[in-house]
Amino acid sequence: MSTYPTTGDIRVALDQYVATVEFARPPHNHFNEALISGLADVLEALDQDDSCRAVVLAAEGKVFCAGADFSAAEHNNGQPVSAGLLYKKGLRMFRTRKPVVAAVHGAAVGGGLGLALAADFRVTCDEARFSANFARLGTHPGFALTATLPRLVGTQQAALLFYTGRRISGTEAVRLGLADMLVPQAEVRSAAWQLAAEIAASAPQSVMSVRATLRRGLAEAAETATEREFVEQHWQFMLEDFSEGKAAMAERRVPLFRGR
Repeated sequence: MSTYPTTGDIRVALDQYVATVEFARPPHNHFNEALISGLADVLEALDQDDSCRAVVLAAEGKVFCAGADFSAAEHNNGQPVSAGLLYKKGLRMFRTRKPVVAAVHGAAVGGGLGLALAADFRVTCDEARFSANFARLGTHPGFALTATLPRLVGTQQAALLFYTGRRISGTEAVRLGLADMLVPQAEVRSAAWQLAAEIAASAPQSVMSVRATLRRGLAEAAETATEREFVEQHWQFMLEDFSEGKAAMAERRVPLFRGR
């Protein structure tokens, strides 16, 4: 297969059985439904391409992904357009068959963290920042993070990251098991490619089979989590605290939540 269902935000390059899928929505790589759908389309197409055995997921610019853009013009009566549908689009990534290595060279925040955790592995650097900052925004986590984050770091550490919304470095992420490899920032993408190439050197059917065994139930858990997350997000989007969280983020200040 020589062509993929790419968009202006997504580019694909194939080299030695490794596909590099790069997305770009400057300046912060916020995603929308089109980007998430496009990434899922590409990963599904790569599943059908025997010349691809592993995937590197990378982003252009200084940030890996800052999640959904709550301040964008894509609103309906003041609420972000169909957050539930957006995250449901992301569920398709959990059902693809080939290993994905995320090259997290910068911030992976909110839904951007969810996107990074949909991959099998994460290569990162000390300068990267990881944050499940939803509670600091005034809402419930999304993108199946309530399923994926505890799976990697355990329920206790996941609760700490969710409740505080704290930002941790790439070094701390590797220590916790949230990421897998720590390299200098300039080498994140090349190291991710090398890891993907090492995977691609193994028998492809064996790798996909083992992956399916190890990830058994993950897609279903992600779907269940996403449905619950959407229910919680839906009513919290209507609270004063969510408006305050958005304003505080835009103004780069500490939010003053009132519990209503």
